[in-house]
Amino acid sequence: MPWAIIIIVSLPLLILFASLRVMREYERGVVFFLGRFQKVKGPGLIIVVPVIQQMVRVDLRVRVLDVPTQDVISRDNVSVHVNAVIYYRVLDAQKAIIQVADFAAATSQLAQTTLRSVLGQHELDEMLAERDKLNADIQRILDEQTDAWGIKVANVELKHVDLDESMIRAIAKQAEAERVRRAKIIGAEGEHQAAAKLLEAARILSERPQAMQLRYLTTLLEIAGERSSTIVFPFPVDLAQVFVRGRGEGDKGS
Repeated sequence: MPWAIIIIVSLPLLILFASLRVMREYERGVVFFLGRFQKVKGPGLIIVVPVIQQMVRVDLRVRVLDVPTQDVISRDNVSVHVNAVIYYRVLDAQKAIIQVADFAAATSQLAQTTLRSVLGQHELDEMLAERDKLNADIQRILDEQTDAWGIKVANVELKHVDLDESMIRAIAKQAEAERVRRAKIIGAEGEHQAAAKLLEAARILSERPQAMQLRYLTTLLEIAGERSSTIVFPFPVDLAQVFVRGRGEGDKGS
């Protein structure tokens, strides 16, 4: 008889202790009553009646998803190996448990397919130079598709865009050719500017004979200052014409 009294008294206490649950600040409990959704509880101390109620814990903290390396064919038919990291969190615990069987696995698979789909629409140069734009596009698409699961995709970052060795050599050759092209253009622009300045200087000197003579004397001074055993003096064209005319008149007189 005493044992029966002890059992009767202790049984409600055991059921009460078994019903107690402590939910942390970042946790929520999705409670089902006889298989039907009842409510989301937490954080703090909650009571879940055994047998007739079941609870599923959901972590609301930000999760890090490392997307495995994906083989992507770019729009300009270049094969690249791309991987990424995705940051997401559960906003609605009810949807995350009821709407999808395993929201973590579903998000991972969706991230892989979205990564291949988005990057396949861009050329290789865009993948290498416009990562911020690609990250934003992938994040927006994932966020829209996972909204029905109660998940918020906070950020997407492309980690590595790896190329084959042959493609790396081709890009290096292309970069070298681009540098040569720019050097030739810069040289041609310099020649064009120098020719324009020389033409302007010739026009000014032709209008001012005194300036021409001053330039002539300046040139002689520069030649004299150089350490050279031979000095070449420019011979004026006007003086040569005088000699030519004098010689012609002498030939006629003879």
